[in-house]
Parts: sequence; C-alpha cells; structure tokens
Amino acid sequence: MNRLLWILFLTGFVVACSVPAKKADERPNILLIMVDDMGYSDLGCYGGEIQTPNIDRLAAEGVRFTQMHNCARCCPTRASLLTGQYPQEAGINGMGVNLAMNTATIAEVLKENGYHTGMTGKWHLSQTKPVNDPVEQLRWMAHQVDYGSFSPLENYPCNRGFEEHWGVIWGVVNYFDPFSLVHNEEPIKEVPDDFYMTDFITQKSIDLIDDYSKDDKPFFLYVAHTAPHWPLHALPEDIAKYKDTYSEGWEVLRENRYNRMVEMGLIDGDTYPLPENSSGRKWEECKRKEYEAACMSVHAAMVDRVDQGIGQIIEKLKATGQYDNTVIFVLSDNGASYERGYPPGFDRPGFTRDSTIIEYNSVHPGAETTWNYIGTAWASASNTPFRYWKKESYEGGSATPFIVHWPAQLKSQENEINRGLAHVIDILPTCLELSGSSYPETINGQKAVPPVGKNLLPLLFNETESIHDTLYWEHEGGRAVRIGNWKMSALPNHKWELFNLAADHTETTDLSAENPEKVEEMNRAWVDWAHSIGIR
Repeated sequence: MNRLLWILFLTGFVVACSVPAKKADERPNILLIMVDDMGYSDLGCYGGEIQTPNIDRLAAEGVRFTQMHNCARCCPTRASLLTGQYPQEAGINGMGVNLAMNTATIAEVLKENGYHTGMTGKWHLSQTKPVNDPVEQLRWMAHQVDYGSFSPLENYPCNRGFEEHWGVIWGVVNYFDPFSLVHNEEPIKEVPDDFYMTDFITQKSIDLIDDYSKDDKPFFLYVAHTAPHWPLHALPEDIAKYKDTYSEGWEVLRENRYNRMVEMGLIDGDTYPLPENSSGRKWEECKRKEYEAACMSVHAAMVDRVDQGIGQIIEKLKATGQYDNTVIFVLSDNGASYERGYPPGFDRPGFTRDSTIIEYNSVHPGAETTWNYIGTAWASASNTPFRYWKKESYEGGSATPFIVHWPAQLKSQENEINRGLAHVIDILPTCLELSGSSYPETINGQKAVPPVGKNLLPLLFNETESIHDTLYWEHEGGRAVRIGNWKMSALPNHKWELFNLAADHTETTDLSAENPEKVEEMNRAWVDWAHSIGIR
C-alpha cells in the first residue's frame, strides 16, 4: 500500500472513530498559516517571550523544524510558497509585480482536484502601480477617491484558484482601515469603527471553515496574516501586556532568547555561536530608550493577537469535527524587518479617511494615527540567533520557524524537533502529495512550468535526513547558495562570505580566504542557476 493510500486509510479510521458524521472524502484538509515579518525567535516555542500559547500548543503536539527557509522577502516568499518555484521562475523578479500565469498555484491545482480553496489576508502577488499624482495616491490610500481595481484583476487571488478571498491586494495596510481590502474582485469600501485587520482575517477564516464543514469536500485554506509587518498598529489591551517587557533593551532580549533556545534543545551553543547584534547599536548608548521599548511592545502585541486568532481558528476546527484530519503549517515570510524611516508615499498613507494627519515615528506607537517601525536593532534581536534581517539572504533573513501539526498522523511525533533542510518551494509538492493531486501540464491556457520543490513528507516522517543538497537565494542583489553544509552569503554589492554551517550555523566566521576553491565552485553553481532563471 503506498504512502498516500495508507495515510488516507488511517485518517479515515481516526475521523470515523471521533466524529459522528464522517465525510465521504477522507483526504486531509490543509491549513497554511503565514505570518508577516515575524522574527525567528518571536514565538514562545522558538525561545521568545511573546505570549503565543496556541501556536506553542501546535508545536508541542506536532513537529518544529529548525532549518526551514523562505525567500527573505514578502513577494518572493509568497510566490515560491504557492507555486513550488523559485520566485524569479514564478515571475517575481522584484516587488509589486504579477505572478506568472504559467505557474500553477496550490489553489489552482487543488480546486481542480476536489478541494474547496479559500484565502484570507495579504496577497501581494500582483502589479501594484500607484497613480501618477502623488497627492492623489495619498487620497486613494485614505479612501477619499476611487481609481478602480488595485491591480490587474486576472491576478487577484479569486482568479488564481481561490474560490473565496477576503483580504488585501497590496502589501502594506493601515490595520484599522486598510487600503485595497476586497472580497474576491469587489472592494470593501467601508469598515466598522472597531475594525482591526488581524481580527478580520481570523473571523473570515472561521466563517470559511464553517462553510466548508457543510459538505463532503476537503479544504485548502491559506491564512496570510499582515502582522506584525509595519506599521506598528495594535490594540491597547494587547500593548499593555508588554508595557515593561523591553525596557532592558535588545542585547538582553537577544541573550535571553538565545539561552532559552539552547535550553529547549532547538540549538546548541557550540554550533550556533551568538553573534553581536547586526545593527551595531548598543542599548546603553541609546538616547530614546522609552521610545524604542514602546515600538517593540507593539510588535509583540501584534504577534500576540495573531496567536489569539489562531486559537479561535483551532476551536472552530474542533467544533466542526475537522481538527484531527487537518494538516496545519505555520511559518513566516521572512525575518523581522530592519526597515525604518520611510515617509508617506506609494503604499504608506499620510492621513486617515477623515483627513487626520498620521504621525510618523510617534513616541506613542500603536494607534491608527501613528506609523512606526522596529528598526535594525530590534529586528536583529527578533531574529536570534542569526545575523541580519528581512531582505538579506543570511539566515536572519531567510530562516523561518516552521510548525507542522496533524493529529491523525503525528501522534507519535509530538514535540519533535526536525533538523532537516527545507524551503517554502516544498509546500506545493507536499500539498500535491497530501491531496493525491498531480501537477497539471497546462495552466491558464499555457504550458505549466513544473515545480522545483520536493515533497516534505519523507522528511517529516523521518524516512530521510535530507530532501535537498543545494538551495539558492537572490533578492535585490543579496544572494546565497547552500551545498550540503557549506553556505555562501553576500549582502548587495558585497563579496561572498563562506560558512561551514555544521560548525557555525549562525554565519559568524568567514572561511572564504582559506577556501578559494570552494568559493569558486559554489559561485559557479550560483551563477549557472542565476543565468538559468534570467538573473544577470
């Protein structure tokens, strides 16, 4: 009996025993939860101090990966996640461009194979082009004028395989009154006074699960949170939990998280030496300690609210009898964000719907009339134990927490730590295996480009120690290549640095000068790959 038939047999038996009304189609539901700009160690189950009991419970009952990777930035990761391609092969060779029509999304494949397909939250895979007049762009973002669709309609989620999409098309939102909010193709022009984006995503996810539980079809639900991506917007009651949490600064935070990770067994102190904060900033020299601590408190509050919502989604799965046979994936699109100082313009509003001016870098972050960022020092601390942050191809940009939870199949692997190497390109092939689907030969009237990712299940079930020998990264000049335990990383316009991850997983000691032949070999591999996908 092959693996898929065996999985379907077992999951059918479990559901039949625990749920009164057994569904005719016993293939598992798939719930894919993506968090936006969350640091590697923000979650409690990855060493963080942020209160994430619901995600922590998923980890305790499932499997945590220590070497899952993304593409280090919003658009590229989302493209790879949904298509199984490196982002450039999926048409995403920059920010705010269209997902290629000749690459099938998970939703497009599973919809044709008998699944419900729903999405809530952030898309960010369509051309996001501002209007020509910058003043009119600000008015458009403040809902004071209407310039039509937010990107080409053919690349809205509802036209890329999702039966239902409740969320935003662009990549940045005012959490209390978001620009580009839609239901399928229809703009949502008004929101209630108590609107908060994270809660909206949660509620629409719950509504879709309710709908999907009424028939025999399994579902694929992509929950794409906007939090904790800037601006730092959170609810007062959540911010209050963290009022004093960050008063000791980013160095203490980084050390505390590191020590907890070692105690948990996620990392060891020998092969994961703790680097200095990549920002070079010292807390003792900081002139605005209260302001800095307040910014990080709002970041924590945003992650906390995501976790609260995941708890509600889990309760709905249980209430509808879907919990045991739902595979849940939780991950982040990149490391915590270094960004700070962007002024109003393009995707950043200057005023609210009622023309109230938004205060950038407010000393009291959190409200709709403020616009703040955590900056490099907190980003580096959030990405403990690694160097750097979002956008860069070092581990701090591209390593993500990754949790897999599936009661019907992972009971014997509860609280397991998996150290196998994986990448978001592997999610689509895994979904194909779980659903018993084949990748199509054509999509949207074009010959489909097959995925390059691998099925994760052999790694998840400990049937192999590795599904990848070589992986590549490139984004806006930053780049990396990993072959076995050797990795080369480089910042934009900088030379390669070479690391032996078996001895130095946090990329602290550059071995390039001692190993010129290894550098030449790996550079040749990266250049060949880059040329093959159109990078020059």
